[in-house]
Amino acid sequence: MSTPARKRELGRGERVLPGLWRLRLPLPWPGVPHGNAWAIAAGDGIVVVDCGLREPGSLAHLERALAMVNLRLDLVRLLVVTHAHTDHYGQAATIVAHTGCSLWMHPNHRHLSERARDPELWLEQRLEIARQSGVPAEMLRRYLERRGNGGGTGVAGWIEPNRHLVDVVVVPTDLGDWEVIETPGHAPSHVCLYQRERRLLISGDHLLGRVSLYFDYGYTPDPAGEFLHSLDRIEDLDARLCIPGHGRTFTDVAAHIHANRRLVAERVQRVLDAVSVDALTAVEIVPHVHGQEITPLTAQWWLSETLCYLQHLEMTGRVRRTVDDPDLPERWAAV
Repeated sequence: MSTPARKRELGRGERVLPGLWRLRLPLPWPGVPHGNAWAIAAGDGIVVVDCGLREPGSLAHLERALAMVNLRLDLVRLLVVTHAHTDHYGQAATIVAHTGCSLWMHPNHRHLSERARDPELWLEQRLEIARQSGVPAEMLRRYLERRGNGGGTGVAGWIEPNRHLVDVVVVPTDLGDWEVIETPGHAPSHVCLYQRERRLLISGDHLLGRVSLYFDYGYTPDPAGEFLHSLDRIEDLDARLCIPGHGRTFTDVAAHIHANRRLVAERVQRVLDAVSVDALTAVEIVPHVHGQEITPLTAQWWLSETLCYLQHLEMTGRVRRTVDDPDLPERWAAV
């Protein structure tokens, strides 16, 4: 008997604090049923932080979520994007076109802009990384079939930010100024926003209620190391309420920071233990990290994460690449 398909969610809005609203937007991904945008009162309008994936009907979900808290799309004066991933940036072009608002985002957004501008070239680059990492041809074929059935890039269109979100910038709202904290790791473009007087942290995907690690591979020298440094920066803030990119708000911010550090340390050690026995491809290392074989569903996520751990170990002088034959996948061995 087949399992019934999960019913897709609808956009929903709810007040978190006076002047701050959560806009919960549906996502089509297994295990990630929705993401958050946030609306913050600002003068005669609102600042919206993140805006969801672009897919058929997605703007209606955003408008529905806004209407549930007595807000409207035409009140958006500024769109702030915590990082250039499709589920946070995807509807940006549509919102700017509808409202004329400004868009602010970190300038290191190549990991999405290249994909949005030339998705076929981006895909070929990703496939080449997969081949070099030892992903079997049959798994790549099945991945491409799944991707083809899904269709689209998740981005309405690429537009450049009007202002770059870097450490010196603040976002003014009725709740006070939000300081930009650059937090690369999960993505090169990632930033958090901190309201110091109220100790409120808009964390994007840097901190989530459920510890979940992902790093963009191939755009910076050491994403895992950058993530750990970014955790240090956020810990120093002593935030009392975390406002994340997925899931509900939470208060035990320090405990979540420690849990992320522990999980990174555990997975880095598993990689090191695996290559200490024999030289392995990245695909062969994935089961040592996650305890399960890689599948077409998990390939992109788990492979990127594992490659970033290998890159971190290489940067710190603990592993090396071995390429005996350029036509074969590269292998990794302990130093």
